[in-house]
Amino acid sequence: MSPRLLDLGDGALTLELSDRIDADLNARVIAARDTLAAMHLDGISDLVPTWRSLTVHFDPLRLNRELLSAHLLQAAQVAPQKSALTTRWLIPVCFGGESGPDLAQVAQATGRSEADVVDALCATELRVFLIGFLPGFPYLGELPPWLHLPRRTTPRTAVPANSLAIAGAQAAIYPWQSPGGWHLLGQTPVRLFDVHDAVRPALLAPGDSVRFTAIDPHEFRRLSFAVAAGDCNRDDWLAQ
Repeated sequence: MSPRLLDLGDGALTLELSDRIDADLNARVIAARDTLAAMHLDGISDLVPTWRSLTVHFDPLRLNRELLSAHLLQAAQVAPQKSALTTRWLIPVCFGGESGPDLAQVAQATGRSEADVVDALCATELRVFLIGFLPGFPYLGELPPWLHLPRRTTPRTAVPANSLAIAGAQAAIYPWQSPGGWHLLGQTPVRLFDVHDAVRPALLAPGDSVRFTAIDPHEFRRLSFAVAAGDCNRDDWLAQ
């Protein structure tokens, strides 16, 4: 499929690269985002990457649609490369117990131990493919093939905020309490979305990478209190 442009009213354009979903295609979307961002075009208010498309919100009184279209199609041809806009994160997670009520079931379903599941999640560097569903909700992947599980047959009406969950080939962290049908494996004290941060309210961004590190309940409570008290900031979660 050749790249195509779709109008979203008079203030947004969507660049579609394909009709499929895969990691390589998402890397092309991120490359297009980075290329357009580097142009510093006056009038662009937001860039929204997905698995297979990039939506650009712009002010038509400041940026000509035809000019933006030409730049978007140019950006679609740029090969993926290491992005200067991405960040590597190390997110602490308390696995199992009340924090991860589905860990035992996931271990049983995969024929592995709970420790194997935790070790696999902590050993895998996951890519942030997109942010969606809820403000700050990251779709992360890809998981090892043996961890690919369908969603729960009965979704929960209330998933606790900051829950780490898996479904299919992906992992995610719920920034807010909400309904959800993914398997809950743990909880993080890290705040995924800060309503008081006008520049970057979502901690994670498409193209970022995430690693998990296991912590015990005592450390989880300590860090949770520190986050609530404002004694932690986003730099504390950067990977070294």
